[in-house]
Amino acid sequence: MFMVTGALYTWGIKGNYTNDFYEVQLSKPIQSNVSELTNLAQLELEKLATSYPEGEPLLKVYGSHFLLEWTGSSKDVILEPTDNELIAKLTVKHTSWYRNLVQLHKAKGGIAFKIYAVLLAISIGVLLISGFIMAWQTPKLKRITLITSLVGLCSFIVFVYLS
Repeated sequence: MFMVTGALYTWGIKGNYTNDFYEVQLSKPIQSNVSELTNLAQLELEKLATSYPEGEPLLKVYGSHFLLEWTGSSKDVILEPTDNELIAKLTVKHTSWYRNLVQLHKAKGGIAFKIYAVLLAISIGVLLISGFIMAWQTPKLKRITLITSLVGLCSFIVFVYLS
């Protein structure tokens, strides 16, 4: 999953969302306060019988405009003011099956998937290091191991530099 989503993401293939828009009636204008906006978003999501996104809500400020962005693997939520001070706009963005995988790749999932990702990374690291050690200890493979390792490292550095 990490290989496929990572490779396709570099080419702009990120998956899709389906968006639902809601108007939120307010008793007073909303302020750019992350905890107040989060509480309001939670209340509205509960009214819609929709679960919260897995990630942490963030306050984004663009000049005089602000919004609450709350992302997860299966949905993103955006809460922002409108031209009418007593109406806010709530956008619930549901991920496609592929966008869900991309969101997991971007660490937007829950704690269980984050633990899985760390264990997978450690396993791949151990596999790579142990494979190098075993190949290095085999006299016939020592030269090719050194060459391929250096070519891999150098090509990585070149591609990073060119990007």
